[in-house]
Amino acid sequence: MNDSFFAGAFGSDASKLPPQTRLECKICWYAYDPAVGDEVWQIPPGTAFSELPDHWSCPECDSKKQDFLVLDD
Repeated sequence: MNDSFFAGAFGSDASKLPPQTRLECKICWYAYDPAVGDEVWQIPPGTAFSELPDHWSCPECDSKKQDFLVLDD
């Protein structure tokens, strides 16, 4: 199944997302918030999802970036 069928999916192209966009892991519901960053991966606050390194994965369950969905705020 293509990720684009999931509500909130960003089509694996994070470059189209506004820098402040929060995303949630569809496996464990961890929310990546650019304002907070990610202490586990030592990602500083202010880092947009699109700026995360390619090898970044969910700090809770190790899911890949394409397993994240856009959160409606």
